[in-house]
Amino acid sequence: MTTVGQDRATPPPEASRPPAGSGERRRPWWRVLDPYVAALAGAVALAALLPASGRAAHWAELACELAVGLLFFLYGARLSTRETVAGLRHLRLHGLVLACTFVVFPLLGLTLTAVAPVSDAGPLRTGVLFLCLVPSTVQSSVALTGVARGNVPAAICAGTYSSLAGLLLTPLLAAWLLGSGAALSADGLLRICAQLLAPFVAGQLLRPWIGGFLGRHRRALAPVDRGSILLVVYTAFSGAVEQGVWATVTPVALLGLLAVLLFLLAAALAVARLGARALGLDRASGIAAVLCGSQKSLAAGLPMATVLFGPQAGLLVLPLMMYHQLQLVAGALLAGRWSRAAVGESSPADQTDEGGLEVKTIMTKAY
Repeated sequence: MTTVGQDRATPPPEASRPPAGSGERRRPWWRVLDPYVAALAGAVALAALLPASGRAAHWAELACELAVGLLFFLYGARLSTRETVAGLRHLRLHGLVLACTFVVFPLLGLTLTAVAPVSDAGPLRTGVLFLCLVPSTVQSSVALTGVARGNVPAAICAGTYSSLAGLLLTPLLAAWLLGSGAALSADGLLRICAQLLAPFVAGQLLRPWIGGFLGRHRRALAPVDRGSILLVVYTAFSGAVEQGVWATVTPVALLGLLAVLLFLLAAALAVARLGARALGLDRASGIAAVLCGSQKSLAAGLPMATVLFGPQAGLLVLPLMMYHQLQLVAGALLAGRWSRAAVGESSPADQTDEGGLEVKTIMTKAY
């Protein structure tokens, strides 16, 4: 697996570096943000201006279903069974990550949505609860762990186990905690199996023949992953626009949602950190546990929302999209801090430049 450090630009010679504090080392904000973040916002804006309706909506939903199946097929084909089995020795770490993802997060979500301002906005409240049921991510947690000089193999396995568990636990928890919003009927189970589990299993079975090809052409196939998620976002928000749900969400509710998500992220980081210390994990494994235990997967959560909620997904995915960006920024700052603590103090100018590179690299690798 490619490490984050391999993507960094070679630092310029000492003589060519501007003096510390000169201000020339600071990167413009648009150099830090990844273009894919803008693409996600563009998909939402396009759905608001030109929502799919009528026959176009039917074809968009069909394309979305095919894209979701393709996504999970690629997940299965890329998953290394050997690495997954080898990672079983980190049982305490994986148990902590799973507990944070599927026990602590739902409890926090239930508590926050009961007392926070977002509780009065129905779709947003349901979206926050759904966010708390989504599995952890693999890409961004591994990239963050690499920057922080943590246990990267353990992070890979922890994210993988969480994703696998989420295929079963996320729908079951959604049916239990969200009630009729995600009714898990026999037809619903069949739909989940057809759209999520069957493509994933097919990818695993075909991995011996196509896994090497996918690994060698990962960059070339990146637009398939990203394009599928953009299509899911556009379709979901088109449905929300057609139903007129945007009119029910006020700026005050959005600010309340932001406050809830910031508190949720801070609480998840704190619980994961305390859990790692209580279990006696070493520094590298503790970093992996904290970063994996506080992350939520946009790539897995969005397709699951479309399968579970159908046309009602709409605003339900907005909290997940917002939380994903917040976790990247917070994780990048923490990873940079832990990295500097591991290698010793560096000059202020170098810290500023490396921080910008780390954030941009992690944002790029997180989808």
